[in-house]
Amino acid sequence: MATTKPCLVGLNHVALEVGDIEDALRFYGAVFSFELRGRHDATDGLPAMAFLDMGDQFLALIGGRDQPRDGDRHLGLVVDDRAYVMELAEKAGATILDHPFNFRDPWGNHLEIVAYRDVQFTKVEEILRGMGLDLRKSEEALKELRDKLRR
Repeated sequence: MATTKPCLVGLNHVALEVGDIEDALRFYGAVFSFELRGRHDATDGLPAMAFLDMGDQFLALIGGRDQPRDGDRHLGLVVDDRAYVMELAEKAGATILDHPFNFRDPWGNHLEIVAYRDVQFTKVEEILRGMGLDLRKSEEALKELRDKLRR
């Protein structure tokens, strides 16, 4: 008897713990263009949070980080211009790592910056338009997607 399991479909959001939400909004605002989807202050034992819009997904920033900096554990963020992200991250005070296109934010979160054109991850055209982006995939990424569809 064959069993089926639920299928991983995607990510709705990822939550990063940061120190102070205002400081985090200044840092991430210096590195990325985004709209603030929402936020709330710390109340009734819940930490302060801010939600950075990424079209049909979001990045949640949660105040009060108290653990040590990340090592190999990291978050890969897909962007339209990763070289410029790295330049802005360094100017904003990020720790640039030896691995290409990787940095740690001021709270120790390890981020890997990935170019949209080079990966299978795809936003539908309606979402890209809503974000004001006109992005294209590299031939290698398109081949990976075609090969996956043939399976």
